[in-house]
Amino acid sequence: MTEQTKSLHRTAPGLRFRKLPARAQIVVFPLILSFLMSGVVSTIATIRAVGFETGIVWTIVQAWGLSYIIAFPTALIVMPVVRRIVAAIVEVPQQHS
Repeated sequence: MTEQTKSLHRTAPGLRFRKLPARAQIVVFPLILSFLMSGVVSTIATIRAVGFETGIVWTIVQAWGLSYIIAFPTALIVMPVVRRIVAAIVEVPQQHS
């Protein structure tokens, strides 16, 4: 297998970039999760606080930016704790030999 062929096997389906190594999941998962969650929460909180006024999109983006600055490092810190809690309350399926 050529290097180019190996590279193609490491790309995401339908996308034209190489996948990150598995070890990147520890940062990428909280990065994406905190991005989406802070966006949803900031949007809802901002609309509830000020309503649909002129310039609401910019107000939401500002709130989202501030929220994300807090959310991402927090997610990195609490993720190991959350994994332990989940492991304590969720049964791990047994593998059949």
